[in-house]
Amino acid sequence: MRKYLLSSIALLSVVTTSAQENSTNLIIGTYTNSCESKGIYVYDFNVQTAEVKLKATSEKGINPSYLTVSEEAKYIYSVNENGPKSMISAFALDSKSGAMQLLNQQDAKGADPCYIINDKKNVITAAYSGGSISVFGKESDGGITPAKQVILHKGKSINTQRQESSHVHMVQFSPDKKFVLANDLGTDKIYIYKYNPNAEAKILEIKDSISVKAGSGPRHLTFSKDGKNSYLLQELDGSVTVFRYKKGTLIKIQETQVVDTDFKGQISAADIHISPNGKFVYATNRGTANTISCFEIQKDGHLKLVETSATLGKGPRNFVIDPTGKFLLVAHQYSNNVVIFKIDSTTGKLTDSGKRIELCAPVCLVFTKM
Repeated sequence: MRKYLLSSIALLSVVTTSAQENSTNLIIGTYTNSCESKGIYVYDFNVQTAEVKLKATSEKGINPSYLTVSEEAKYIYSVNENGPKSMISAFALDSKSGAMQLLNQQDAKGADPCYIINDKKNVITAAYSGGSISVFGKESDGGITPAKQVILHKGKSINTQRQESSHVHMVQFSPDKKFVLANDLGTDKIYIYKYNPNAEAKILEIKDSISVKAGSGPRHLTFSKDGKNSYLLQELDGSVTVFRYKKGTLIKIQETQVVDTDFKGQISAADIHISPNGKFVYATNRGTANTISCFEIQKDGHLKLVETSATLGKGPRNFVIDPTGKFLLVAHQYSNNVVIFKIDSTTGKLTDSGKRIELCAPVCLVFTKM
């Protein structure tokens, strides 16, 4: 009997360990003003089967659309898009249960922040309507300080409806964390800032700005796994621009598109990421297309189109690839769901897994460890 009991305990331990190894947290930020939403959702995601189970939700807040998780997965930092009343929120996260506790909020110091990043020292946001970048310090308990630095961009470009002023759409660390890059849709520029994480006031100091094609509207960018290339997606014309990157310098080497040359519909390119194996670049396009394009990365860093396929929803905003590279999840802001695709690791092509997550206006998807 004792031998049987010990064997059962050992087997249960193996099963539990295996289940934990196959699980990761999927955290989703949403809009709360268009349908019924709790705000931030934490799910258990099985990386082998793509099965999803809701673990917890945050207390209802205003439009916690984009978010970022601390390196040790103890804290979540989110924007709260609310025009000139926008805020930035800090939450403590219990990775096992998914429970979130609001630590504090600070004035975003910029209207409609739409992107947020963090490291050990700071939280940095990009404000679309405000045309600004704000830097917040971190408290010892994970909370955030009032803004330590606010940078206002000025300028415009040729699209009189969308580029009447600066619209900062993304901030991103360089691979070595020595620089912060900021994409400005309104001015058709990428601003490159030297990053001084320990400074009291001038955390970001301008190094350079790179102009891209007029009217293209730079939105999101991502870096290759080796850090030598950067891939920029432009919202207004669907361009994907490839740059050589070195020590805070960008040199253009290629430009391609997420739409066919004869496409007549509305273009609204959204998000861009590289597969964990470093072989493929994926980019979404909303508008009238609602598609995702897959590009193969060539040896010289150039891109070769593999396929463009429907995302099976409306308004494919952000998307994420699970840590194993088996699944790609697309958040549809307007059809209120997340569609889960399988990835062919050899070709990069996507097939519908048949699995969905139904929730109000999903915007940002982040995987983090348990």
